[in-house]
Amino acid sequence: MSLRADARAANMSVIAIPGALNIAIAITAYATAAGLLVLASRAAGWPARIACAIAFSYVGNTIFSLLHESVHGIFHRRRAVNDAFGVVSAAFFPTSFSFQRTCHLGHHLRNRTDDELFDYYYPHDSRVLKCYRLYSLLTGFYWLSVPVGCAVYVVAPWLFRARVFRERVAGTMGMTPMVEGLQGARLGRIRLEAAVTVGVQAALVLGLGVSAGAWWLCYGAFALNWCSLQYTDHAWSPRDVRDGAWNLRVNPVVRALFLNYHHHRAHHRHPKVPWLHLPRYVDDGEARPSFLGLYLSLWKGPRPVTAPPPGPDGELERQLFG
Repeated sequence: MSLRADARAANMSVIAIPGALNIAIAITAYATAAGLLVLASRAAGWPARIACAIAFSYVGNTIFSLLHESVHGIFHRRRAVNDAFGVVSAAFFPTSFSFQRTCHLGHHLRNRTDDELFDYYYPHDSRVLKCYRLYSLLTGFYWLSVPVGCAVYVVAPWLFRARVFRERVAGTMGMTPMVEGLQGARLGRIRLEAAVTVGVQAALVLGLGVSAGAWWLCYGAFALNWCSLQYTDHAWSPRDVRDGAWNLRVNPVVRALFLNYHHHRAHHRHPKVPWLHLPRYVDDGEARPSFLGLYLSLWKGPRPVTAPPPGPDGELERQLFG
C-alpha cells in the first residue's frame, strides 16, 4: 500500500489517539505556563523576565497544539474529555474553543484559495494592504485579532452580520471568510466558553498575582512565536487545499514542543491523524524547506500570483465535518 493510500485508510478509522499522554502533557503545560507567568511577575531583572517570556512562548505553543488536536476531535477518543480540554486550552490562548474550531476548520477548506493568500497578490490588489496583512503575521500582531475578534463576537454578534464590518474591518485583515463562517456558529456555547476563558485568565492574574506587565510580556512573546509559524508553514506552497503546506525542517526539540505542528502538509492531507503519528505520513521524497529560510523569505514581501486557485475538495469536507 502506498504512503498516501495508507494514510487515507488511517483517516477512515482514526488511528490510536494518545489520550492519556495528551492529558498528561496538557496538565503539565497548563501548570508550567501559569508558573512562568508568576516567575515573570516576580523576577528581579529584565534578563530573567525575558527568559520567562521566551519559555512561555514555547509552552503556549504546546498548549495551542493541544487545542488544535481538540479542534479536530483527536485529543481524546471521548468527546466530552476532548472538548473539555479544548475549552481549557483555548482559555490559555485566550479565545473560545468553538470559535477557534469554526475558524480553523474553515481554514482547511479555504487553504491556498484567494481568501487565504497572504504571500501573493493579484495586479488589482492593494500592495499596501497585502503588506500590512503579511507583516501583521510576521510581527505577532495577527494574534491579537483572535481574542479581540472572539470578544467582539460574544458582545456584539450582530456586527458580524453587518456588511461594513465584514468588508471594511474584517476585510482589512483578510478575515471576511472567517466572519462569514461564524454566521452559523452556536453563540450560546461560545459565550459560555468565553466565560470560562475569562475565569481562567482572572485566576492567573488575580489568583496568582500575575502583573499586567508580565502578562503582556509573556503573551507578546507567545504572539510573536505563534505567528511566526502560522503562515510560514504555507508560504509559497502549491495552490492546493491539501498539498498547500510544508513539512518543515526545524530543530527536533522545537518540533517536539510544537507537537509535530511543523509536519503541516501531513496534517492538511490527513487531518484526522493525531500529532504523535504524523511523522509516519511525512514523505521524505518531497521538498522539506527549513522553517527559518521560509520565514526570512516572507520578510521580502508578497509576490505576484501566477498559479490558479484550487477548487473545492468534497472528500476533505466530509473528513472534517463527517
